[in-house]
Amino acid sequence: MVSSQIPAEGLLVFDSSAVLAWLQGETGKEVVQPLLQRSTINTVNWAEVIQRGVQLPHATPSEMRAMLEAEGLTITDFSIDEAVIAGQLMATTRNAGLSLGDRACLASAMLLEVSAVTADGPWRAVSVGVDIILIR
Repeated sequence: MVSSQIPAEGLLVFDSSAVLAWLQGETGKEVVQPLLQRSTINTVNWAEVIQRGVQLPHATPSEMRAMLEAEGLTITDFSIDEAVIAGQLMATTRNAGLSLGDRACLASAMLLEVSAVTADGPWRAVSVGVDIILIR
């Protein structure tokens, strides 16, 4: 379920698109900024940030990590349980066109029973039992 309400407290799971919006100064960065201190990103989504972020002229992967960790974002290992959930989500997210990275983020949020944060509009069409917070 897509929510416009950001929980006042508790952990949030970030999709790579939300982190990239902050790193690249895109629309939605002002929503991301105060949430970083209580958020995590899994290693699958972190790989996506690195993949796209290396195109940034001002930041190496270690610099990006240092900037984000200084703001409070943690990077967590992607588990076997999350992999199973992400694989199973293909059936329910196929019509929305979600990528493996998108499903990985949702799997982490589902396993942790917290909200997922993204900048990707197609997530509006998804209902998988976790709140989805769109930053734009």
